[in-house]
Amino acid sequence: MALHLLSVLAGVLLCSSALTSSSSSLESSPGKSDSLTKEHHWGANLTTPELIDAFGYPVEIHHVTTQDGYILELHRIPHGIAGPSTGNGKVAYLEHCLLCSSSDYIMNDPGEALAYILADAGYDVWLSNMRGNTYSRNHTTLNPEEFDFWQFSWDEMALYDVPASIDYVLGVTGSDAIYYTGWSMGTTVFWAMLSELPEYNQKVKAMAGLAPVAYLDNAIGPITYIAQYTDQLEIIFDLLGVGELLPSNDLMDNLAENFCDKNSTFAEICYNFLFLLCGPDADELNKDYLPVILAHTPAGSSAHTIVHYGQLINSGVFSKYDYGYIGNMNHYGQATPPLYNLSQVTTPVGLFWGNTDWLADPTDVARLSAELPNVALNYNVPKEEFNHLDFGWAMHAREYVYNRLLEFFSNY
Repeated sequence: MALHLLSVLAGVLLCSSALTSSSSSLESSPGKSDSLTKEHHWGANLTTPELIDAFGYPVEIHHVTTQDGYILELHRIPHGIAGPSTGNGKVAYLEHCLLCSSSDYIMNDPGEALAYILADAGYDVWLSNMRGNTYSRNHTTLNPEEFDFWQFSWDEMALYDVPASIDYVLGVTGSDAIYYTGWSMGTTVFWAMLSELPEYNQKVKAMAGLAPVAYLDNAIGPITYIAQYTDQLEIIFDLLGVGELLPSNDLMDNLAENFCDKNSTFAEICYNFLFLLCGPDADELNKDYLPVILAHTPAGSSAHTIVHYGQLINSGVFSKYDYGYIGNMNHYGQATPPLYNLSQVTTPVGLFWGNTDWLADPTDVARLSAELPNVALNYNVPKEEFNHLDFGWAMHAREYVYNRLLEFFSNY
């Protein structure tokens, strides 16, 4: 049973696919995009900064150290392809999804990928990498090869990573507030951060929540099967000393290359597997970019982060990590984990959701919307089928989502 659970969990996770500082930059190369080709999946072996540079955009690499010692890497696109804009001071901060990284906002041609679109619209764009993913596997004292490095869930990302990253971005840019975009877990940590640190409402002009997740009562697919065994999985992981799940590695790259290439005999199996996990939308699946996407995602995270989402499915509430009775008493001084308070999220929020998103179900989004005090936009993507992955990877994401997001931000 344990091995069966772990194998199913691996499949589910494939879908779901910060204040000491230093910085460096890569020289941009205008005109590089003219010679680029999707043949042989050229982007699969490039890092996020290298991909950005390859399309001729300026890119910088920054590092920030959180209060609890994790060293995070941020990727910056300071302006669009046409050059610096004058005096608008708009700063966009993009927070990634579960098992994702900064790469997930550039997994398309520049006209369709959100990071490039924002940069070309005059925003100074910052791409986050929360603790434990490909770019943020560092700590002042802990080693990622050791179990102790991985003793965190998205609670710590919300409490430490996001605030530290926002403060760093504001310090570098001199801006007083950011425009925040979160996708899936990138929304979860936003709600949790403002529940714990409501003063950060003043540092966010507006928040766009793509496939927003707080409640998972109506999630469907294999993830609900896994959730039934959350407690057992946690015990198994701890006994085996497994702290990290699904890092980016050669095995995942080979699977993506050989099974998800549109010319592969197994391509349809790969596509249907993603639909089974995240919801259907065959029209928008970007078959050209999928091998590149899956070479970067999953990007790894802690076992506790995954388990935490299973706990939300089982409990029906939006709460902190459940350590069990004794652990909760030690951590919280009470038998059950405290609930997050969504009424503390006073930032203007735009919710963007799809009809066939099996992980951010419309009913759960409606519940979230009812509990947030300042929902300025509640946007149902106008397409019969639009799933959890489409918000970052769809072929026509600009038409269905990003144009509306730009319009929403322009109001603040």
